Amino acid sequence: MSEMVRKQIYIHKRHQIMLKRLAQARGLSEAEIVRRAIEREATGGATQSLAPDRSAWEEVLNFIATRQTLGSDGTPYRWDRQDAYQERENRYNRPAA
Repeated sequence: MSEMVRKQIYIHKRHQIMLKRLAQARGLSEAEIVRRAIEREATGGATQSLAPDRSAWEEVLNFIATRQTLGSDGTPYRWDRQDAYQERENRYNRPAA
């Protein structure tokens, strides 16, 4: 990582409130929010990334947990490439209505 330089800036009270809310919501420091804003401004937004979505991650984990117990004989589900192909074929090759 490159060397850090300390800067002091003045911001409006409303910016302070927004900065605190963003940092808390994203689980980042206020300084990191400011650094990312500078980076976006300098690069025209090319490095913009999405904030982590904990509920989406929990949904993925729950899905994985349910897939592990789908075996009809009580054994964990075992992924099979052919099953994936068949599922895709079934989804996209529907009979014409």
